[in-house]
Amino acid sequence: MDGAPCLRVSQCHTQQFRRCLQSIGALDLSMRLLKDSEGTVLLPISPSCVSQLDLHSLRGMVASGSTCELVWNQTNKEKGKTSVSQLEQILQDLLESRGERWTEEMREDLPRSFQRHGDLVLMGDGCFSLPLWKKMDGRLWSTVAEGLGATRLAKISRISSDGFRSPVVTMLLGEHSWVKHVDNGIGYEFDVTKSMFSAGNITEKLRVAGFDCTGETVVDLYAGIGYFTLPYLVHAGASHVHACEWNPDAAEALQKNLEANEVSDRCTIHRGDNRQLRLCDIADRVNLGLIPSSEDGWPVACRLLKRTTGGILHIHQNVTSPLPNIEAIPAIDDAVHRVSGKKADREAWQAWAEDTANLIACLLRDISGASWLTSVQHIEHVKSYAPHVHHVVLDLECRPV
Repeated sequence: MDGAPCLRVSQCHTQQFRRCLQSIGALDLSMRLLKDSEGTVLLPISPSCVSQLDLHSLRGMVASGSTCELVWNQTNKEKGKTSVSQLEQILQDLLESRGERWTEEMREDLPRSFQRHGDLVLMGDGCFSLPLWKKMDGRLWSTVAEGLGATRLAKISRISSDGFRSPVVTMLLGEHSWVKHVDNGIGYEFDVTKSMFSAGNITEKLRVAGFDCTGETVVDLYAGIGYFTLPYLVHAGASHVHACEWNPDAAEALQKNLEANEVSDRCTIHRGDNRQLRLCDIADRVNLGLIPSSEDGWPVACRLLKRTTGGILHIHQNVTSPLPNIEAIPAIDDAVHRVSGKKADREAWQAWAEDTANLIACLLRDISGASWLTSVQHIEHVKSYAPHVHHVVLDLECRPV
């Protein structure tokens, strides 16, 4: 995720949130807080503490109705530049010790961003492409690792077209490619050469962890390595989760993670295409965590819901909203533009949610032969990919009439 992690909070509750974050060691004291738009403030979070944040508890400690959401801010990125600056200096020293001259072209060939997975750093494919780097022999990667504070290095070139969105990753330094993340007390292990880890959905994982699923049967139609399956089991208290995953490498990591978190006895993994799933009439809740759209899984989800009591669908989608029409407003300032844009975004989310509710009601009627009521419970904003392109989750309640 680009930028620095921050907690967006209501301006009137800034000091209360600040004290709470400081008390748990999550406030990044090396950065300043920033005033945001619409009466909110950004409090800088230590990157190592992001996965441990419990937003529901924080909000409850201060004010249940207050703004409290995790965002990535582009302004507070100075800390991320420190590693790159350190890397530049150590490489410059290496080259000069070998009689080579440091150039601006070489500076431009350094990684500008990277993913850190514990002691492994994953760099983009566009760096270290100059022929001169090859003269460094085995010294280059060990020096890069030292500069970035890592012991293992890898490069990712692209996402494969194998239907599984598998990463194409080359290990440069290190004996193995398995890594571990800990989010909200849950351990996720995976092989970086075979599976990807999405740090950007941490807020949704925390939200799922706050659900009360006691006694419920949940189906996770796109389980991956357990992004949402594990919070349902470990924190939300689901009685049983049916986890569907068609990528064999992700399914292997999922099994490993279920065992490591001691919840494998309450989960059944269904390998293969979830459209071929034979289950029906069992679910109190179905998670459809696929983007840009989970629409292919809607008929499956409708078949899974309990016929007598119904349940809740958590439907993920990338929703694009139109740019606000500001031509008629001369000399509009940036603040008004931002407000207009956010309003247009929310209106687009609501329109999509209502259309989806109607489509799901029709699917349920066709599948069950009976009428159903569908109602929008909540629309959660997970993250933004570009202006007016947002990953949102619709909580849709579905009940037979």
